[in-house]
Amino acid sequence: MPVWQRSVHMPSRFYHPYLLLTLTMLFWSGNMVLGRAIRADVPPISLAFWRWAIALALTLPFALPHLRAQWPLLRRGWKAVLILGLVGVGGYNTLAYIALQYTAATNAVLLNSVVPIVTIALSWMFLKKHLHRIEWIGVMLSFIGVVAIVGRGDLSTLAGLRLNIGDLWMLGAVFTWAIYTIGLQWRPSGVDPMLLLAAFTTVGVLALAPAYAWEISQGKVINVTASSLAGIAYTGIFPGFLGYILYNRAVGEVGASKASLFIHLMPVFGTLLSAIFLGEIPQTYHYAGIALIFAGIYLTTAALPQLKASGTK
Repeated sequence: MPVWQRSVHMPSRFYHPYLLLTLTMLFWSGNMVLGRAIRADVPPISLAFWRWAIALALTLPFALPHLRAQWPLLRRGWKAVLILGLVGVGGYNTLAYIALQYTAATNAVLLNSVVPIVTIALSWMFLKKHLHRIEWIGVMLSFIGVVAIVGRGDLSTLAGLRLNIGDLWMLGAVFTWAIYTIGLQWRPSGVDPMLLLAAFTTVGVLALAPAYAWEISQGKVINVTASSLAGIAYTGIFPGFLGYILYNRAVGEVGASKASLFIHLMPVFGTLLSAIFLGEIPQTYHYAGIALIFAGIYLTTAALPQLKASGTK
């Protein structure tokens, strides 16, 4: 049985989808920090390629035992596997790493936090999913919390932000992730999650290989140091391997709209990681923003089911 699946020996609370999503956002927050920190030593496509090569190597031992029996199911759903592998593995992180070469972390975090709104909007536009009023309120509350953190409690900071080429790359990343999150509902049913992740990752790595070769031909190569290798290893193990396992499972249980809302936790974890590793003391606006983010998540994950049960619109 894959290591992440529920076991009779482990309490089920460790597999609660909201806990899985929270851990995923912690891993991905570290990924954004590293992507910016090692940009001078590791070119963006190189980082994306080796991140997924490592994740694939970790996934295969759990996936291969299921391949022969479930190959017909995987082959029947090849279109979904191809698209999800291209946008979720080959697309999002590559675009984000490219964006971090050109744009400030403030801009990237703010734009990345638009993912829940884009996901919900696309679900409403193309899947005709009707949202409860409190879901919209929850999304906007958490987004305002993100803005408070990124803008440092000062509207003039936000007014000073300007879109550049890096921001456009980040917007592309946002839309690819929203498409991936929504598209997970069409993944082949009956396929073991580890085999499915291996299939997605294989597609992504194959798509990145020619781009990686082109990057090398342009003279952009990895500056091999202990810190750059450690950074690459982190992206492959935590945000790549573990992050996608946890995220895919959580989306399957709570849906795309709720799962994407947890991306608003990334600025929260970014603040905490900065305090721990950089000695930056959180300010009042950090606490206010974090409170708004958790209020928004609470409305859509705890208050909403209670309202639906009572028949409130």
